[in-house]
Amino acid sequence: MPETMKVLLDRTHALLLCAALFVSACSTATVPAPEITTAPFDSAFSAVVGVYANIPETARTADSLGVQRQGSGVLIDNDGLILTIGYLILEADEIAVVGPQGNQIEANLVAYDHTTGFGLIRAREPVGATALKMGSSKSLNDGTPVLAVSFGGPDAIVAAQVVSRRSFAGYWEYLLEKAIFTMPPHHEFGGAALIDRKGELVGIGSLLVNDAIVADHPVIGNMFVPIDDLKPIIADLVASGRRKPPVPPWLGLNTDEAQGRVFITRLSEGGPAEQAGLKRGDIIIGVGGRRIGTMLEFFRKVRIQGNAGSPIQLDILSAASTDLTIKKINIKSIDRYDWLLGH
Repeated sequence: MPETMKVLLDRTHALLLCAALFVSACSTATVPAPEITTAPFDSAFSAVVGVYANIPETARTADSLGVQRQGSGVLIDNDGLILTIGYLILEADEIAVVGPQGNQIEANLVAYDHTTGFGLIRAREPVGATALKMGSSKSLNDGTPVLAVSFGGPDAIVAAQVVSRRSFAGYWEYLLEKAIFTMPPHHEFGGAALIDRKGELVGIGSLLVNDAIVADHPVIGNMFVPIDDLKPIIADLVASGRRKPPVPPWLGLNTDEAQGRVFITRLSEGGPAEQAGLKRGDIIIGVGGRRIGTMLEFFRKVRIQGNAGSPIQLDILSAASTDLTIKKINIKSIDRYDWLLGH
């Protein structure tokens, strides 16, 4: 076993014990703490690999996500299939992974799914690790101890706990209904593995957030995408690089919310919203005549209107309006994947 892996395993035993004691201390039940062992984790950490991607400067996402991206991924089968967060490898023309022995291996893009945010790549050579078994994220509740594990570095392993399971709305037209929120935060979150007490994969790291716990003040933590969201679509992703239709509609706009209003902050070049004449600063009052006041309401009501390809009616108060007239604007939605391929 490489010395770096031995250090990680020794450190993890202590972290697991700390996590168990923390959860026990927060509980009002007087039950004995469960026995902690690193046995299920001996091969789990070696399945977490480094992911490095180069993206062409002409790519649609080059400006927003950069042309050189790096993070982590998790080996999920013994034929080199690696699960990561999709923004790391989106539109990449060169991908490499680094295995537990420090060996760099070229990899191929397999799939990207905008709906979940997952990405899949496949190493062209053996990674030198055993695939990490996928568990179930259904059993993750408030207080469940977990490990957040990224590739390499002195802080690659963070003993954490689940602090919330709730909906998450991302400004890039992204909606997860059962996102996993954890704390304390892992700062190398992109593509990190969320591992449960069985040593099984239950989530993939997506974001650092300031509202891991909804309360009167922000609490910094992470948002993980539940592994259960992958299971129904993985066969389609591997076979064709994308999920089968129907897929949610995409309008090509970024939004933010403040004081009960949702407003447009950015338009995707050549996207449906831009083609329909929407502008940065426009306020979205409603969808199909139904009022909205949050991004969560906005995304949900858009999806109720139909799947990708459906016309979506937005009620818009133009940023340039002088008479406060609310306009009804019809937008022909598309599959975001088609826009990515159109650059």
